[in-house]
Amino acid sequence: MRIEAETQRGQPVTITIDGVPLQAYLGETIAGALLANGQRAWRHTESGEPRGLFCGMGICFDCLVTVDGVSNVRACMTPVADGMVVETEGPTEGSV
Repeated sequence: MRIEAETQRGQPVTITIDGVPLQAYLGETIAGALLANGQRAWRHTESGEPRGLFCGMGICFDCLVTVDGVSNVRACMTPVADGMVVETEGPTEGSV
């Protein structure tokens, strides 16, 4: 789902999402990497509503993930890094 036109992107890196290695690019956020790999929602509210990227600028807190053991990290504001380990609540029903 990445735009494959002539764009300059950072070096490819490998991050791990829920135990699965995933290619991402330096300069991209965790949310961008998740979306580029087809995952639109990665947590859910107490009532079961799917949540993922909403505002894209760190205000709504719908995109929270755990990064390298630190919980409640905003995926839309956090750039990927080689070897980063990200844990989500997993895709919710209807997330893709």
